[in-house]
Amino acid sequence: MTANRAPGPLPFFFAASGEPELERFFRSAFVRHPGEPIVFLCIGTDRSTGDSLGPLVGTMLEARGVVGVIGTLREPCDADRLERNASSLPAEAVVIAIDACLGRPENVGKFLLGEGPLQPARSVGGTLPPVGDYSVAAVVAEFGPKPYMTLQTTSLYAVMEMAKRIAAAAAAALGDVRPDAFGARATGIAAASFEFEDDSSLK
Repeated sequence: MTANRAPGPLPFFFAASGEPELERFFRSAFVRHPGEPIVFLCIGTDRSTGDSLGPLVGTMLEARGVVGVIGTLREPCDADRLERNASSLPAEAVVIAIDACLGRPENVGKFLLGEGPLQPARSVGGTLPPVGDYSVAAVVAEFGPKPYMTLQTTSLYAVMEMAKRIAAAAAAALGDVRPDAFGARATGIAAASFEFEDDSSLK
């Protein structure tokens, strides 16, 4: 959601379990906006394993040469910076909001995808404003009575695997539909740094 665009109702999410569904989602979004800049708003912090998904995705997208990324491990788009970053977005930008969340046991390891704004920190009782024209919420762990503790103790490996899938799907869709969204590869960041063996338990 851009600064000049009024927030709409929260989207109806559908659960995706793997990279092909993620890629179809991104592709369908990109083809609808052929001449508009794409911004990936990757929400989260590097100080919590569960909540590091957004900055990890942002870092991986940068490593692939994607431009228009806000929120990386180096410069996280956390709760303190989110409103400022969102308000500074160009009015014509199409914003893909990406964040971690807690959810039902059967959805852990899945991705909740929707057209419309994402509500950051909703699963931990936060009151941040909704952001994004399209939303990707990765269910990194089960919702429980102590959500902050759950995020702090979430498996980093599981979060890394989910981040890899989002970044790979987004980059693949961009490469097919919007090759103009790529620039120079970010210096000092090697995509190989984030390569892990696939974990089928997350599919």
